[in-house]
Amino acid sequence: MSKTEPMEVVENLSIDEGLYSRQLYVMGHEAQRRMAKSNILIIGLNGLGVEVAKNIILAGVKSVALHDNKPVSFEDLSAQFYLTQNDIGSSRAIVSAPKLSELNPYVPVSVVSGDLLSHDLSQYNVIVLIDTSMDLQLQVAQLCRHHGSSLIIADVLGAFGRVFCDFGESFTVYDIDGEIAPSSMITQITKGYPAVITVLEENRHSLSTGDTVSLSDIEGMTELNGLEVEVTVKDPFMFEIPIDTTGYTSYLRGGYVKAIKKPVSISFSPFSLSLSHPGEIVCDAMKCDRAPSLHVAFRAYYMFVEREKRCPIAGRVSDSEIFTAIAHEIVKTERERERESEKETKVESVIYNEDIFSRFSLSCRGIIAPIAAYMGGVVGQEVLKAASGKFMPIRQWFYYDILDALSTTPLTEEEVAPINSRYDSYIMLFGKQLTFSLQDLRVFLVGAGAIGCELLKNFALMGVGCGERERERERNGKRERERGAIYVTDMDRIEKSNLSRQFLFRSKHINHLKSETAGNAVKEMNPDIHTVAYDTKLAPESESFFNDDFFESLNVVFTALDNIEARLYVDQRCLFYHIPLLESGTLGAKGHTQVVVPGITEHYGATRDPPEKSFPVCTLKHFPNQIEHTLQWAREWFEEIFIQTPEDCNKYLQGGNAFEVSLASQQNMKLDTLTRVSEALGEGKPKHFKDCVVWARLRFEELFFSRIQQLLHSFPLDRLTATGTRFWSGAKKPPHPLSFSSTDPLHTEFILSVAILRAYVYNIPVPEVFIERSETSGVEAAEKYLSELIVPVFSPSDGVRIPTTEEEAKNENPRERGGGGGGGMVDVDAECKKILQSLPPPSLPFLHTIEFDKDNDNQMRVVTACSNLRARNYNIEEADLYKSRGIAGKITPAIATTTALVSGAVCLELLKVLQKKEREKLQNSFVNLALPLFTGMEPEPPSYHTVTVKGEPYKWSQWDRIDISNPNITLKELITLLDEEYGVSLSMLSSGVSILYSDFMNKKKIQERMGMNLKDLVVTVNKKEVPPEQKYIILELVANDSNTLDEVELPYLRLRLQ
Repeated sequence: MSKTEPMEVVENLSIDEGLYSRQLYVMGHEAQRRMAKSNILIIGLNGLGVEVAKNIILAGVKSVALHDNKPVSFEDLSAQFYLTQNDIGSSRAIVSAPKLSELNPYVPVSVVSGDLLSHDLSQYNVIVLIDTSMDLQLQVAQLCRHHGSSLIIADVLGAFGRVFCDFGESFTVYDIDGEIAPSSMITQITKGYPAVITVLEENRHSLSTGDTVSLSDIEGMTELNGLEVEVTVKDPFMFEIPIDTTGYTSYLRGGYVKAIKKPVSISFSPFSLSLSHPGEIVCDAMKCDRAPSLHVAFRAYYMFVEREKRCPIAGRVSDSEIFTAIAHEIVKTERERERESEKETKVESVIYNEDIFSRFSLSCRGIIAPIAAYMGGVVGQEVLKAASGKFMPIRQWFYYDILDALSTTPLTEEEVAPINSRYDSYIMLFGKQLTFSLQDLRVFLVGAGAIGCELLKNFALMGVGCGERERERERNGKRERERGAIYVTDMDRIEKSNLSRQFLFRSKHINHLKSETAGNAVKEMNPDIHTVAYDTKLAPESESFFNDDFFESLNVVFTALDNIEARLYVDQRCLFYHIPLLESGTLGAKGHTQVVVPGITEHYGATRDPPEKSFPVCTLKHFPNQIEHTLQWAREWFEEIFIQTPEDCNKYLQGGNAFEVSLASQQNMKLDTLTRVSEALGEGKPKHFKDCVVWARLRFEELFFSRIQQLLHSFPLDRLTATGTRFWSGAKKPPHPLSFSSTDPLHTEFILSVAILRAYVYNIPVPEVFIERSETSGVEAAEKYLSELIVPVFSPSDGVRIPTTEEEAKNENPRERGGGGGGGMVDVDAECKKILQSLPPPSLPFLHTIEFDKDNDNQMRVVTACSNLRARNYNIEEADLYKSRGIAGKITPAIATTTALVSGAVCLELLKVLQKKEREKLQNSFVNLALPLFTGMEPEPPSYHTVTVKGEPYKWSQWDRIDISNPNITLKELITLLDEEYGVSLSMLSSGVSILYSDFMNKKKIQERMGMNLKDLVVTVNKKEVPPEQKYIILELVANDSNTLDEVELPYLRLRLQ
């Protein structure tokens, strides 16, 4: 049995949500608590071992013990980021432990010294073996089976990696994929057997036959509420349940169906048995044919070491011959054994790749940072699976290789011979020439968050930007000298929630710049690295800073960004300057990488993700049916009250005409704005905290009682549509008003949290009793404030227009909204003038605005309470603060394991780009560590336009352009050039939105412009000087074939100015 804690044992363990915030959206609280009860032993602290230790310590296991009697060698420095040249000869575990212990104050790190097998291994829930002998692996595997500990054996040997998992005879997986259980809104249930349930056409139910679902909130056929049943799927919107509803009450409206995720039990084979009977092997889906050969190759490696008492020498052909012979012995033995047992298995039919055996021997020395990071992500996640029961484990082997990154033909033994350098592992794989070329690279890293930290670590260990050799290049007409460097930019400062996955940062760095702190941290890993830190946003407005000279000095750009807009802008820069772009990103346990090579692959923006889902306005305002709807509504209310209103008030308080100018630009919203300003600065302006509490109570009445009463008055429950169907059906859930109760915790939470933020807006002190937020004291004090308040009685009005469709909602007149008050039109200008005259004279102090911060608990309490009250109005399942923060804050789930993996994968692509590998050898990756799934595919080529130029086909892509290097070329000379080179006549030439030339201009203007050089022409037409540092002008042209007069689509024109 695997030693995982029963669910009830971990329920009450506290979790630091501030630290693990982003990770909790991946793992969940239950899994996090299980991890916090798990003791882990890591045996082997080479580059892979330290990556695994880092990832699981950041994740928050109970404790980590380290064992490694091996001394530090030069090979270790290529991937083990906590070792230096001064540590050579010392114990890898002892040197690493103090630095690993800094990663997480909740995870104690200890060292197990001496003979491993003399220690009590039963105290560990998970044991990880790395860089160990086969004999030790077999012994520890047997002990783990005996003690019920989960076992993971992992290795990186040069260009190859493997993982083996054994979590016992019966291991429970509580959530196989981590995906949110599908949930849909019901629109119809039939009577009969089996009953057929139909869901909203807007969303597929995403169920499979055999899934178990729960039914709830059904009106009419209430007998089904609370039932859990298996479904049989009919189509994407209908399924059957095995219940006879003939005698049930007729279905009226509403209801939800939600899939129930059930735990599954899986079994594992012991290590000794799996060696010869590996079963199905997990690997890159595009390289499955290599897995059997790699399984044999790893076995051959350990046999080689046992016989020769050493590892194969990098590049040595004689060792390769011995190694291949051993591999053949293994294959022969296994096949004979299977024939003897008269069983036909997969081994019998496998076709082994002879070249893999040879390349394995030649390239199995050393361990480099990118592979260590990749495999460290895989192994780290398997440790967390064993500790938590979250996600499906590897069953049972995983193999990985980077053969496509190696030289096409094996390098000579001399070229790959180590030289007692920290880069020896790279030399043994890629040779001296490529290894040392890394040091001269000039890299631009955009983003210094989680992926950025991992990339910088890899760069330091690879030697990227570490060279002292200077090179000359021309800049602004001068010859300048430059050397390898890494430029990193990030506007953000470090927050507590960053510390669980951005491993270069510590608590002492909170509020420091990410770019600067990360750059300084990696200098401790490799003092030779040259980093330059910026806090400037890479955007159109910073093009004078990150200018032509800057981009033209770069060799490659890496992105470590968290939004599509920024990625697309970087892509455009790389497209223009013809710079390789290496992109990576994560979403929880999922990760991706993309390699972009000028002229070879499509650029990043060539394919777009679907736009982010948005909710219809009328759904948010009047007809929510999901918690996402109520949270979005709460966010918008928060921004109106605590951001927009204070900003509008401050514009008025500044005096002058700025406020009236602002009003004039707001069209039909100006009356709304003035009404809010009048209320905020007039009679509604609070003087004491009591006033804030009273104001919050009145907002409760307005939002959750009066508006709902008005809605139901306008649309009674029995209302029918023009077609005779119920108005309140389908996606429209009928609400009910909430009557305030001081004994309801949610009601008082809204009052207190809103009052506290309103007090901050007006700089009013908050009494200590409310700051402490105890269960009773704050409520009792608030009740005293409210005891004398008489809440006005609300009476619904006739004639109030409430939009019921998206089109009506967009065109809604703000003065005709439901919520109290009669219908009727308002003279907006007259009303605005009246309010302006009633406002107090502008004066200080200004009001405080509260920019929404999802990590601020005081703000999230307001949003959560507001959202849950509206959810309660509409009988929608409420969400706690943690879930609300994730949805309202649009938090991207993140975990260190996936981050490490993608950083390794994308750095391996850098090595291919530098070798100018053909497109078929490049790889875009997608992984899902939860499943687990690993897949890679070659990048798509650029999309080409084909036109006819001078009678011949002319192909061009987004990477192409027409370059003009003569800065003095005139318009007339350009027209001649286009005719001679491309056989086209110029029809139109433009710069941005300005037309410089068109054949329909009047002849006089054309004649004037023909003799002008293009730069002067651009300045004249745009009436704006070209900045002196700008090296290029971009021109768009429309041209026609000179003979046929057919339009010919050509790429843009780039004019070089200097």
